[in-house]
Amino acid sequence: MANIIVKKSKINQRGVFANRDFKKGEVVLKWKPKKILTKKEASALPEEEKHYVSNYQLNEFILQSPPERYVNHSCEPNTEVINGCDIALREIKKGEEITSDYGKDNVFIHFKCNCGSKNCRKFI
Repeated sequence: MANIIVKKSKINQRGVFANRDFKKGEVVLKWKPKKILTKKEASALPEEEKHYVSNYQLNEFILQSPPERYVNHSCEPNTEVINGCDIALREIKKGEEITSDYGKDNVFIHFKCNCGSKNCRKFI
């Protein structure tokens, strides 16, 4: 059984959902980068692909592959990115959408937030 599944999301078209319970500190998703890019290469990507770029190391960026590219933003995320993995910030229940804070990881996109959290910043 897969630990996560991709399905329709209320936040943004598709999302990643827990297919089992996760404990705080547990790896929810280990990234398999589609490509590692320089800042210049990442800046030159089409706008729709920039949405899937995350910081990797100093002056290096990851173009994410599915399923990690479908982890949606939340101003109150349940995971944080550490060493190319989404790590649970708290207990996550089966069926819950996996979210991360794009404001920390993606420097190439700005958008109106649709996370729905009570502490939403409204714009990322």
